[in-house]
Amino acid sequence: MTSPFGVLALIADAGMRAQLPAVERALAARGLEHRTFVANGIDPAALARDALDEGHRFVVAVGDDATVQGVVNGMFRDGRTILEEPVLGVIPGGNGSDLARSFGLPNDAGTAAVHMAGEHTYPMDLMKVTASLPDGGHATRYAHNLAQVGMGAEQAVRAATAPTWLGDARRFAGFWRGYLATKATAVTVEHDTRTWEGTAWNVVVANAQFTDGGLRLSPRSFPGDGILDALVFTGPRSGAYTQLPRLFRHGDHIPDPHIKELKARIRFEVRSERPFPVVADGVPFGMTPVTFQVVPRPILFKL
Repeated sequence: MTSPFGVLALIADAGMRAQLPAVERALAARGLEHRTFVANGIDPAALARDALDEGHRFVVAVGDDATVQGVVNGMFRDGRTILEEPVLGVIPGGNGSDLARSFGLPNDAGTAAVHMAGEHTYPMDLMKVTASLPDGGHATRYAHNLAQVGMGAEQAVRAATAPTWLGDARRFAGFWRGYLATKATAVTVEHDTRTWEGTAWNVVVANAQFTDGGLRLSPRSFPGDGILDALVFTGPRSGAYTQLPRLFRHGDHIPDPHIKELKARIRFEVRSERPFPVVADGVPFGMTPVTFQVVPRPILFKL
Protein backbone atom coordinates (compact mmCIF):
# COMPACT_ATOMS: atom_id res chain seq x y z
CA MET A 1 0.00 0.00 0.00
CA THR A 2 1.21 3.52 -0.76
CA SER A 3 -0.15 6.96 -1.59
CA PRO A 4 -2.54 7.27 -4.56
CA PHE A 5 0.08 9.68 -5.90
CA GLY A 6 2.89 7.15 -5.73
CA VAL A 7 6.04 6.96 -3.63
CA LEU A 8 6.66 10.10 -1.57
CA ALA A 9 9.91 12.00 -2.11
CA LEU A 10 10.76 13.73 1.18
CA ILE A 11 12.96 16.81 0.67
CA ALA A 12 14.18 17.66 4.17
CA ASP A 13 16.10 20.67 5.41
CA ALA A 14 19.32 19.63 7.17
CA GLY A 15 17.97 21.17 10.38
CA MET A 16 15.17 18.59 10.38
CA ARG A 17 17.43 15.56 10.85
CA ALA A 18 16.38 15.08 14.48
CA GLN A 19 12.69 15.02 13.52
CA LEU A 20 13.00 12.76 10.50
CA PRO A 21 12.74 9.46 12.46
CA ALA A 22 9.32 10.50 13.85
CA VAL A 23 8.19 11.57 10.38
CA GLU A 24 9.33 8.31 8.80
CA ARG A 25 7.69 6.22 11.54
CA ALA A 26 4.39 8.04 10.99
CA LEU A 27 4.58 7.41 7.25
CA ALA A 28 5.51 3.74 7.71
CA ALA A 29 2.63 3.24 10.14
CA ARG A 30 0.26 4.27 7.36
CA GLY A 31 1.94 2.16 4.74
CA LEU A 32 3.28 5.15 2.83
CA GLU A 33 6.34 4.19 0.85
CA HIS A 34 8.85 7.04 0.72
CA ARG A 35 12.39 8.08 -0.08
CA THR A 36 14.22 10.72 1.93
CA PHE A 37 16.59 13.33 0.54
CA VAL A 38 18.36 15.72 2.93
CA ALA A 39 19.32 19.14 1.58
CA ASN A 40 22.66 19.29 3.35
CA GLY A 41 24.20 22.21 1.49
CA ILE A 42 22.14 21.33 -1.59
CA ASP A 43 19.39 23.54 -2.99
CA PRO A 44 16.03 21.85 -2.24
CA ALA A 45 14.97 22.89 -5.74
CA ALA A 46 17.65 20.65 -7.26
CA LEU A 47 16.55 17.68 -5.12
CA ALA A 48 12.88 18.21 -5.99
CA ARG A 49 13.71 18.51 -9.70
CA ASP A 50 15.73 15.29 -9.59
CA ALA A 51 12.88 13.49 -7.80
CA LEU A 52 10.37 14.55 -10.46
CA ASP A 53 12.75 13.58 -13.25
CA GLU A 54 13.04 10.14 -11.62
CA GLY A 55 9.26 9.69 -11.82
CA HIS A 56 8.04 10.92 -8.42
CA ARG A 57 4.84 12.97 -8.51
CA PHE A 58 4.38 13.50 -4.76
CA VAL A 59 7.11 15.72 -3.31
CA VAL A 60 7.03 16.64 0.38
CA ALA A 61 8.92 19.63 1.80
CA VAL A 62 10.09 18.90 5.35
CA GLY A 63 11.10 22.20 6.93
CA ASP A 64 10.17 25.87 6.95
CA ASP A 65 8.78 28.10 4.20
CA ALA A 66 12.22 28.59 2.65
CA THR A 67 12.37 24.81 2.15
CA VAL A 68 8.85 24.83 0.71
CA GLN A 69 9.81 27.61 -1.71
CA GLY A 70 12.83 25.64 -2.86
CA VAL A 71 10.73 22.53 -3.48
CA VAL A 72 8.09 24.54 -5.34
CA ASN A 73 10.73 26.05 -7.63
CA GLY A 74 12.11 22.57 -8.28
CA MET A 75 8.72 21.60 -9.69
CA PHE A 76 9.22 23.98 -12.63
CA ARG A 77 11.40 23.95 -15.72
CA ASP A 78 11.24 26.50 -18.54
CA GLY A 79 8.20 28.23 -17.07
CA ARG A 80 5.99 25.19 -16.58
CA THR A 81 5.69 22.27 -14.18
CA ILE A 82 7.88 19.28 -15.00
CA LEU A 83 4.90 16.95 -14.57
CA GLU A 84 1.20 17.60 -14.93
CA GLU A 85 -0.26 18.56 -11.53
CA PRO A 86 2.59 17.60 -9.21
CA VAL A 87 1.54 17.10 -5.58
CA LEU A 88 3.14 19.22 -2.85
CA GLY A 89 3.11 18.01 0.74
CA VAL A 90 4.35 20.14 3.65
CA ILE A 91 5.65 18.84 6.98
CA PRO A 92 6.57 21.92 9.04
CA GLY A 93 9.78 22.28 11.00
CA GLY A 94 11.44 24.90 13.19
CA ASN A 95 9.08 27.85 13.44
CA GLY A 96 6.76 25.90 11.20
CA SER A 97 5.32 26.63 7.81
CA ASP A 98 3.10 29.67 7.44
CA LEU A 99 1.58 28.08 4.35
CA ALA A 100 0.48 25.10 6.47
CA ARG A 101 -1.21 27.53 8.88
CA SER A 102 -3.37 28.90 6.07
CA PHE A 103 -4.72 25.37 5.58
CA GLY A 104 -5.11 24.72 9.31
CA LEU A 105 -2.57 21.89 9.27
CA PRO A 106 -0.67 20.93 12.42
CA ASN A 107 2.70 22.51 13.16
CA ASP A 108 4.16 19.34 14.69
CA ALA A 109 6.18 17.35 12.18
CA GLY A 110 5.07 13.90 13.34
CA THR A 111 1.39 14.85 13.37
CA ALA A 112 1.63 16.66 10.04
CA ALA A 113 3.05 13.49 8.46
CA VAL A 114 -0.33 11.82 9.05
CA HIS A 115 -1.84 14.22 6.49
CA MET A 116 0.32 12.73 3.75
CA ALA A 117 -2.06 9.75 3.64
CA GLY A 118 -5.23 9.75 1.55
CA GLU A 119 -6.21 11.42 -1.69
CA HIS A 120 -7.45 14.87 -0.60
CA THR A 121 -5.72 17.75 -2.35
CA TYR A 122 -6.31 21.43 -3.04
CA PRO A 123 -5.49 23.05 -6.41
CA MET A 124 -3.14 25.84 -5.39
CA ASP A 125 -2.11 29.14 -6.97
CA LEU A 126 1.44 30.46 -6.95
CA MET A 127 3.12 33.81 -7.56
CA LYS A 128 5.82 34.27 -10.19
CA VAL A 129 8.04 36.99 -8.72
CA THR A 130 10.52 38.97 -10.82
CA ALA A 131 12.66 41.34 -8.76
CA SER A 132 15.43 43.77 -9.69
CA LEU A 133 19.05 43.10 -8.75
CA PRO A 134 21.76 45.60 -7.73
CA ASP A 135 23.69 45.00 -10.97
CA GLY A 136 20.69 46.09 -13.04
CA GLY A 137 19.57 42.57 -13.90
CA HIS A 138 16.49 40.63 -12.83
CA ALA A 139 15.79 37.34 -11.09
CA THR A 140 12.63 35.25 -11.12
CA ARG A 141 11.33 32.73 -8.59
CA TYR A 142 8.01 31.14 -7.73
CA ALA A 143 6.56 31.97 -4.32
CA HIS A 144 3.76 30.12 -2.58
CA ASN A 145 2.84 32.20 0.44
CA LEU A 146 3.38 35.92 0.98
CA ALA A 147 5.82 38.65 -0.04
CA GLN A 148 6.70 41.98 1.53
CA VAL A 149 8.20 45.05 -0.11
CA GLY A 150 9.60 47.74 2.17
CA MET A 151 9.76 47.63 5.96
CA GLY A 152 8.62 44.03 6.35
CA ALA A 153 11.31 42.92 3.91
CA GLU A 154 13.95 45.08 5.60
CA GLN A 155 13.07 43.55 8.97
CA ALA A 156 13.40 40.03 7.57
CA VAL A 157 16.78 40.85 6.00
CA ARG A 158 18.06 42.42 9.23
CA ALA A 159 16.89 39.43 11.29
CA ALA A 160 18.59 37.00 8.90
CA THR A 161 21.89 38.89 9.16
CA ALA A 162 21.79 39.44 12.94
CA PRO A 163 24.47 37.61 15.01
CA THR A 164 23.56 33.97 15.60
CA TRP A 165 24.39 34.28 19.30
CA LEU A 166 21.22 36.36 19.70
CA GLY A 167 19.19 33.20 19.18
CA ASP A 168 15.45 33.86 19.14
CA ALA A 169 16.17 37.55 19.78
CA ARG A 170 17.36 37.89 16.18
CA ARG A 171 13.77 38.45 15.09
CA PHE A 172 13.30 41.16 17.73
CA ALA A 173 16.54 42.85 16.68
CA GLY A 174 15.61 42.61 13.01
CA PHE A 175 12.19 44.15 13.68
CA TRP A 176 13.59 47.29 15.29
CA ARG A 177 16.60 47.66 13.00
CA GLY A 178 14.33 47.34 9.98
CA TYR A 179 11.85 49.78 11.49
CA LEU A 180 14.53 52.43 12.00
CA ALA A 181 16.06 51.86 8.56
CA THR A 182 12.82 52.29 6.58
CA LYS A 183 11.33 55.61 5.56
CA ALA A 184 8.07 56.08 3.72
CA THR A 185 8.51 56.95 0.06
CA ALA A 186 6.49 57.49 -3.10
CA VAL A 187 5.14 54.14 -4.29
CA THR A 188 3.29 53.08 -7.44
CA VAL A 189 1.33 49.82 -7.47
CA GLU A 190 -0.06 48.66 -10.79
CA HIS A 191 -2.72 45.98 -10.40
CA ASP A 192 -4.02 44.57 -13.67
CA THR A 193 -5.28 47.63 -15.61
CA ARG A 194 -5.40 49.99 -12.60
CA THR A 195 -2.79 52.06 -10.79
CA TRP A 196 -2.48 53.23 -7.18
CA GLU A 197 -0.01 55.98 -6.29
CA GLY A 198 0.84 57.39 -2.89
CA THR A 199 3.29 57.35 -0.01
CA ALA A 200 3.88 54.04 1.76
CA TRP A 201 6.38 52.22 3.97
CA ASN A 202 5.35 48.62 3.31
CA VAL A 203 3.52 46.66 0.62
CA VAL A 204 2.31 43.10 1.17
CA VAL A 205 1.47 40.89 -1.82
CA ALA A 206 -0.15 37.68 -0.67
CA ASN A 207 -1.29 34.34 -1.96
CA ALA A 208 -1.96 32.98 1.56
CA GLN A 209 -2.61 34.46 4.98
CA PHE A 210 0.21 34.01 7.49
CA THR A 211 3.83 35.08 7.80
CA ASP A 212 6.66 35.36 10.33
CA GLY A 213 5.61 32.38 12.42
CA GLY A 214 1.93 33.19 12.87
CA LEU A 215 1.17 36.81 11.92
CA ARG A 216 -2.12 36.72 10.03
CA LEU A 217 -0.99 39.53 7.78
CA SER A 218 -3.34 38.97 4.83
CA PRO A 219 -6.51 37.46 6.32
CA ARG A 220 -8.55 37.67 3.11
CA SER A 221 -6.14 35.67 0.98
CA PHE A 222 -6.94 32.14 -0.21
CA PRO A 223 -4.30 30.29 -2.26
CA GLY A 224 -6.70 28.84 -4.79
CA ASP A 225 -9.01 31.71 -5.76
CA GLY A 226 -6.94 32.96 -8.71
CA ILE A 227 -6.41 36.31 -6.98
CA LEU A 228 -3.43 37.99 -5.33
CA ASP A 229 -4.13 40.47 -2.54
CA ALA A 230 -2.03 43.54 -1.78
CA LEU A 231 -2.00 45.63 1.38
CA VAL A 232 -0.35 49.03 1.07
CA PHE A 233 0.59 50.53 4.44
CA THR A 234 0.26 54.30 4.12
CA GLY A 235 -0.18 55.55 7.70
CA PRO A 236 2.38 56.37 10.40
CA ARG A 237 5.30 53.92 10.65
CA SER A 238 4.24 53.28 14.24
CA GLY A 239 1.58 51.01 12.76
CA ALA A 240 4.33 48.42 12.38
CA TYR A 241 4.10 47.75 16.13
CA THR A 242 0.74 49.19 17.22
CA GLN A 243 -1.06 46.75 14.89
CA LEU A 244 0.79 43.67 16.17
CA PRO A 245 -1.83 42.66 18.78
CA ARG A 246 -4.55 42.71 16.10
CA LEU A 247 -2.36 40.74 13.70
CA PHE A 248 -1.66 38.00 16.24
CA ARG A 249 -5.22 37.92 17.58
CA HIS A 250 -7.39 37.49 14.50
CA GLY A 251 -5.82 39.40 11.63
CA ASP A 252 -8.46 42.08 12.15
CA HIS A 253 -6.16 44.98 11.25
CA ILE A 254 -8.22 45.47 8.09
CA PRO A 255 -10.24 47.37 7.13
CA ASP A 256 -8.14 50.35 8.19
CA PRO A 257 -8.02 53.86 6.71
CA HIS A 258 -4.21 53.66 6.59
CA ILE A 259 -4.11 50.34 4.72
CA LYS A 260 -5.10 50.30 1.06
CA GLU A 261 -6.46 46.95 -0.10
CA LEU A 262 -5.89 45.99 -3.74
CA LYS A 263 -6.53 42.82 -5.77
CA ALA A 264 -5.17 41.42 -9.02
CA ARG A 265 -6.15 38.48 -11.21
CA ILE A 266 -3.17 38.91 -13.53
CA ARG A 267 -0.26 40.80 -11.93
CA PHE A 268 1.01 43.45 -9.54
CA GLU A 269 3.96 45.70 -10.21
CA VAL A 270 5.45 47.67 -7.31
CA ARG A 271 7.79 50.62 -7.95
CA SER A 272 9.22 52.96 -5.34
CA GLU A 273 11.06 56.29 -5.51
CA ARG A 274 13.74 54.86 -3.22
CA PRO A 275 14.59 51.17 -3.76
CA PHE A 276 12.74 48.88 -1.34
CA PRO A 277 13.98 45.35 -0.57
CA VAL A 278 11.76 42.38 -1.43
CA VAL A 279 11.23 39.22 0.64
CA ALA A 280 9.13 36.30 -0.63
CA ASP A 281 8.15 33.46 1.73
CA GLY A 282 10.65 34.88 4.22
CA VAL A 283 13.50 34.63 1.69
CA PRO A 284 15.30 37.91 0.70
CA PHE A 285 14.92 38.38 -3.02
CA GLY A 286 16.09 41.51 -4.82
CA MET A 287 14.49 44.95 -4.75
CA THR A 288 11.98 47.18 -6.49
CA PRO A 289 10.77 47.43 -9.14
CA VAL A 290 9.22 44.00 -8.71
CA THR A 291 6.35 42.17 -10.38
CA PHE A 292 4.07 39.45 -9.03
CA GLN A 293 2.25 37.37 -11.62
CA VAL A 294 -0.67 35.08 -10.77
CA VAL A 295 0.04 31.45 -11.69
CA PRO A 296 -3.36 29.75 -11.38
CA ARG A 297 -3.43 26.27 -9.85
CA PRO A 298 -0.30 24.64 -11.31
CA ILE A 299 0.15 22.23 -8.38
CA LEU A 300 -1.98 20.24 -5.94
CA PHE A 301 -1.46 20.86 -2.21
CA LYS A 302 -1.86 17.72 -0.06
CA LEU A 303 -4.39 18.23 2.73
